Amino acid sequence: VQLVESGGGLVQDGDSLRLSCLASGSTNNIAAMAWYRQAPGAQRDMVATIVTGDGRASYTDSVKGRFIISRDSAKNALYLQMNNLKPEDTAVYYCNAKDRIWYRNGAYSDTEYWGQGTQVTVSS
Repeated sequence: VQLVESGGGLVQDGDSLRLSCLASGSTNNIAAMAWYRQAPGAQRDMVATIVTGDGRASYTDSVKGRFIISRDSAKNALYLQMNNLKPEDTAVYYCNAKDRIWYRNGAYSDTEYWGQGTQVTVSS
């Protein structure tokens, strides 16, 4: 699975941005996709996730009500609509995919894939 992000940029406090992630390769077994972000000197943290089967989404508390994660399965695309951006949202944003293999006994194993990241900078 290959993931390519786009849509980052420099915006001002309160602006909006839409990130995109295009997946290619063997995408049939992707069970979930997510956006993570990493600010300078900080660890990489989950921002939002979406389950491919039922579309269930979840968000970290700091972006709830401002960010929306969505997926277009026909295009193998993942999106992150970011509204009311704040300076603390400044980070490199990464697309993540979990490729899931199921075994006969009901167990499964995940392989994670990452994009190269796209920079989002919010000025005050």
